[in-house]
Amino acid sequence: MFVSFFPQPKLFFTSAAVWSLAAVLFWFFGGEQLGAVFGLPPLGDGTDKIVGVALFWSKPFLWFYVYFSAVVFTFYIFWALYRPHPWQNWSILGSSLILFVIYYQVQVSVAFNDWYGPFYDLIQKALGIPFSTTPWDFYGQLLTIMWIALLAVFIGVLNRFFVSHWIFRWRTAMNDYYMDNWEKLRPIEGASQRVQEDTMRFSTTMEDLGVSLVGSVMTLIAFLPVLLHLSRDVTELPIVGAVPYSLVVVAILWSLFGTTFLALVGIKLPGLEFRNQRVEAAYRKELVYGEDDTNRAQPPTVAELFSNVRKNYFRLYFHYVYFNVARIFYLQIDNIFPYIVLVPTMVAGKIKLGALNQILNSFEQVRSSFQYLVNSWPTIVELLSIYKRLRAFEARIHGEPLPAIDRRFMERQGYGGDPA
Repeated sequence: MFVSFFPQPKLFFTSAAVWSLAAVLFWFFGGEQLGAVFGLPPLGDGTDKIVGVALFWSKPFLWFYVYFSAVVFTFYIFWALYRPHPWQNWSILGSSLILFVIYYQVQVSVAFNDWYGPFYDLIQKALGIPFSTTPWDFYGQLLTIMWIALLAVFIGVLNRFFVSHWIFRWRTAMNDYYMDNWEKLRPIEGASQRVQEDTMRFSTTMEDLGVSLVGSVMTLIAFLPVLLHLSRDVTELPIVGAVPYSLVVVAILWSLFGTTFLALVGIKLPGLEFRNQRVEAAYRKELVYGEDDTNRAQPPTVAELFSNVRKNYFRLYFHYVYFNVARIFYLQIDNIFPYIVLVPTMVAGKIKLGALNQILNSFEQVRSSFQYLVNSWPTIVELLSIYKRLRAFEARIHGEPLPAIDRRFMERQGYGGDPA
């Protein structure tokens, strides 16, 4: 699954994680300021924040583009020399481009959040004092956000086009790898389906989960400082009173509570989803054999197999009832939770409408990032199921013991349970 597309996968992903962490730490502890040497300094304390599309070609952003490219190029050269791979351009440079676009999309969210402040303050001023603003004040603000949105749409469309090709290249690499070992793999149950369908599902699901994970991490990195800055005006919380860095503390605790709460309530669901894959596969397999063999798919056998499918689905429906009650209850409370936190601050009149909307948006971004596992667990369960099917291919190729279900199938077909 990985060796077909990435060079020496275990070492590759370990080195990528270490190199990325080192690059991030260096950026925050001196790398950002290093741009001043090349005439691309960061924004100073006395410099106004750039609100608008010009942010993305400002000097600080241009320096980040140069820095990111240098980090990626160095990593690519190392692996191209150390362990050349036929798919290294797509697996290394292609993956790096996807990561860059994720960073860009997070920065678009930050740019939107920065725009909320002056725009909603303008609304508050217009509603509070008649004719204190002009129509062009609003048109100018809307034009600003429109240019950001148009650039985001353009980059997003190009990214989806590129990602589609990237996923298919990974599928091609797996397909070629498995076809080179087809004589060993053909006895495996559903070998054709695993090569034709599971390879595409695996690469697509891995990309979706990977993008979500990296996006969540980058969102945290981008929005936690924003919440930290906005916490200056939110000095008091309901019941507990004054808390340092209140918005950051509350966002983390509330998100961790939601993640733990929903994970505990739905603890039985992953196992039932796995079993669902098994009973559905057994039922489908018997029907397929019945197409060519009149002794297979007899009514008593089919009835028993479908009974197993029905029992598992009914059990799954039951457990989803209380899980959905807990999930919907939490999400409904989650919609009003930021307002509950901000009640003392709003009553004291310490923030304006613009700051309120910035806080609400930042809180939502941080909370969603911390709830990555809760939001992604159905996809993770599906990925693990696909992985187990493709892992049998890996075992067959490398002479490792097969899973019990695959051994039994091969023995029934007259093959040895494990490769010699």
